[in-house]
Amino acid sequence: MEGIKNLIIDFGGVIVNLTRNRCIEAFEALGVDVRDKLTNNYQHKDLFRQLELGHLSAESFRDGIRQFTDQSITDEAIDGAWIAMLDDVAGWKLDLLLHIRSHYQTVLLSNTNVIHWDWARQHIFSYKNHTLEDFFVKTYLSYELHMEKPHIEIFEYVLKDSALNPQETLFIDDALVNCNAAESLGIRSYMPSPREDWSFLFL
Repeated sequence: MEGIKNLIIDFGGVIVNLTRNRCIEAFEALGVDVRDKLTNNYQHKDLFRQLELGHLSAESFRDGIRQFTDQSITDEAIDGAWIAMLDDVAGWKLDLLLHIRSHYQTVLLSNTNVIHWDWARQHIFSYKNHTLEDFFVKTYLSYELHMEKPHIEIFEYVLKDSALNPQETLFIDDALVNCNAAESLGIRSYMPSPREDWSFLFL
């Protein structure tokens, strides 16, 4: 951590724990087989990827899901199955983010989508009556930028937009391919294991 002034932190797998099988099972219960759409842990396929790149609206995504089955599936049921991937968030993570916000320029960089992010703002970042802005100086989301990790351009965009010196920046992400991409630009990285307590980085 020596010389680190800036943090770029991932959302899924770093802040919120992920349980992809629960999402797959929830869709299967609706008669929608998405198993081969979520086989890659870090980049989804087809409709899911288009949603995360912001090329599909939530409404078009839901309509696309309905085409997989002859059944009439409500928006709420589709959203619930998709959100089922997002699991718990340990309180220490949110407390830590609030603490380090005053010591580092902290931004979030996530491959995510409007359905997941709306839910996260309401249910995760409302922790102890806080808002998202209490945790991060700025958020960079794939569906808003129409870019995704591990492509270099999204890292270049974050560095330029937030005026970050890569040599003074630590990237925390649960995907090796994303960490390697960041390191190619001179950013230091740390890849926590699933459900790892990575607070030791800031002791």
